[in-house]
Amino acid sequence: MWKILFYEDHRDKTPALEYINNLPTRDKVKVFNILRLLEEFGTSLSMPHARRIEGKLWELRPGDNRLFYCLHDGKQFVILHGFRKKTMQTPEKEIQTALRRMNELLEK
Repeated sequence: MWKILFYEDHRDKTPALEYINNLPTRDKVKVFNILRLLEEFGTSLSMPHARRIEGKLWELRPGDNRLFYCLHDGKQFVILHGFRKKTMQTPEKEIQTALRRMNELLEK
């Protein structure tokens, strides 16, 4: 089994987990199901559940929600950022937020 962690900022906040906790119950169920798949299948998880964005950054795709994540220290994934996708293309602002958090995490 793989382990899933959530990115913590310098104030010990976990923005992705806060995003998930604020979702309606139906969406939360979808998110937790896809996190369970990530735990079980790890790097083998692919479309339609997960896809690479760029470099080490990946996205989980539970319904209209997106969760960016990266592999960290062996068999651990870190969920970096979550948002609701409203357009066909992923907004660059959301990708940049996830990349910034990933780079901060990898520098530690």
